[in-house]
Amino acid sequence: MTAGTNVGEVARSIYSDGVLIDTESLGQALDATQEALKTRSCPIFEATFQYQGVLVRADLLVPDTDGYRMAEVKSSTGVKDYHLADAAVQAWVARGAGIDLSSVEIAHIDRSFVYQGGNDYRGLLHHANITEQIRPLEQEVPNWIGAARATLAGDEPAIAPGDQCHEPFDCPFIGYCSPPMAQPDPVDEQFPVEILPYGGALAASLRAEGFVDLRDVPEVRLSKPTHLRVWRATKHDTAELAPLAGAHVRALGYPRYYIDFETMQFVVPIWAGTSPYDQVPFQWSCHIEASKGSMTHTAFLADGSGDPRRPFAESLISTVGTVGAVIVYNAAFERTRLRELAESFSDLAPSLNNIIERMFDLLPVARQNYYHPDMRGSWSIKAVLPTIAPELAYDGLEVGNGGMAQEAFAEILHPDTPQARREQLRNALLIYCERDTLAMVKIAHYFENTAAM
Repeated sequence: MTAGTNVGEVARSIYSDGVLIDTESLGQALDATQEALKTRSCPIFEATFQYQGVLVRADLLVPDTDGYRMAEVKSSTGVKDYHLADAAVQAWVARGAGIDLSSVEIAHIDRSFVYQGGNDYRGLLHHANITEQIRPLEQEVPNWIGAARATLAGDEPAIAPGDQCHEPFDCPFIGYCSPPMAQPDPVDEQFPVEILPYGGALAASLRAEGFVDLRDVPEVRLSKPTHLRVWRATKHDTAELAPLAGAHVRALGYPRYYIDFETMQFVVPIWAGTSPYDQVPFQWSCHIEASKGSMTHTAFLADGSGDPRRPFAESLISTVGTVGAVIVYNAAFERTRLRELAESFSDLAPSLNNIIERMFDLLPVARQNYYHPDMRGSWSIKAVLPTIAPELAYDGLEVGNGGMAQEAFAEILHPDTPQARREQLRNALLIYCERDTLAMVKIAHYFENTAAM
């Protein structure tokens, strides 16, 4: 919702001569719209129309030689199916209210836009003309309205909850229509067959055959090595660790740098050189194991005063040097962020590429060699860590996952956030990111010391 509001504000900045119908009173909004239409000289934001008892507020109405261009402003990067239905209703009402529409458009985010600074967002929005696409839908609008009125006039609809309750978004009445169901039998549903990784079709087949708990599935029904490992560990209630996991870690030598990144996405970019939905890195944590038994920790967290990318990259390069394994968990993410930084800062590219070449990914080692029943089909670091070092679980942390990290940094960036709150959030972010790299240390050591050669 905040992203949508920001995009709407940017749209108004692009059409700086526009008039905003800025009132909560719908009656006043209708009157103000009519006053603005009399001039036909400037764009109108939140233009309000009513026809046959249906009221709409259009995001943008722009006069041109043949009438008006009407646009709905969206924070998505393309036109979605449900946008068409919304626009059809808007257009039907506007036309019924006497507005000559030369075109109906969806103004959505152009992912290729690169912000140059100076609050100049011209080019951020791509106007997709959907006039012809929605013509058949406009003819259906009276039927939709009739059905809606019939629903309102009748008793509460007796419609079973289903997929329609979640498309395109979750219905706010789900809790009313779908009260909490009785909890499944804790034995039958403790290890459902659906925990088999990438086994959707197989799990559905097993369910159809009457298998509910993975432990009851015959071994002959499984063929993939990973499925068999999950099945064995689950059935025998014991962890399984292959010796090869230890061999992989022991081969790394020293020094070792365990790193983790946190990033922030902005629909409307705020730093020059960035684009909508870029993953902008703002924090890293690094546990440094210079030799066996020697461990130190260091970190970087942007202060929120400016573009964090170059300070992020320079501090990371200084910390990890040019020699030694750079250990990550799910290397695709960190590699991609470093490649993006190398593209943005060519002078740092050799050092960043050196870090990429030294990366060692713990995730495939874990996925191919380790499983504990409590992981329930997941090899995420938050699923693996409690089975190896339960004292380091993420429960109770103020910031406990990547989404919360983004929210915390967004709050730090907000100009109205008090300084004391900023310090509290910074401390929570530092603790969370340090926990991620310490988790990698624990996992690597467990593999190295527990898996026999």
